[in-house]
Amino acid sequence: MSTTIPRETARHVLWRYGHKGGAHPGSFTQHLMAAIEAADLQNRAILRDTYPALSAALHLARYDETGIAQLQRIATGEGPLGCRCGDTAGPFTADGRCETCSGDAQ
Repeated sequence: MSTTIPRETARHVLWRYGHKGGAHPGSFTQHLMAAIEAADLQNRAILRDTYPALSAALHLARYDETGIAQLQRIATGEGPLGCRCGDTAGPFTADGRCETCSGDAQ
């Protein structure tokens, strides 16, 4: 199952890492991002279940070599990466597909 990353979440993660397209989140989201990053495996799993989009976006930014570019595309609304339907409104999944196409794969 893919997790949809909303535009606002992508912008918050980009801000956290100092990349173009970022937007300053509220203090709760800032602390939540820090907690997800600092958590051990068990607690990170709990946070991932509770905050799947934020966890997926942070994972993209930290561990995927194209993650920042994917988040920037989500943040700017340029459209999904490789979505077969051409949807540009979003929100998009971590693999760059729109919700409709992501649902087809399930």
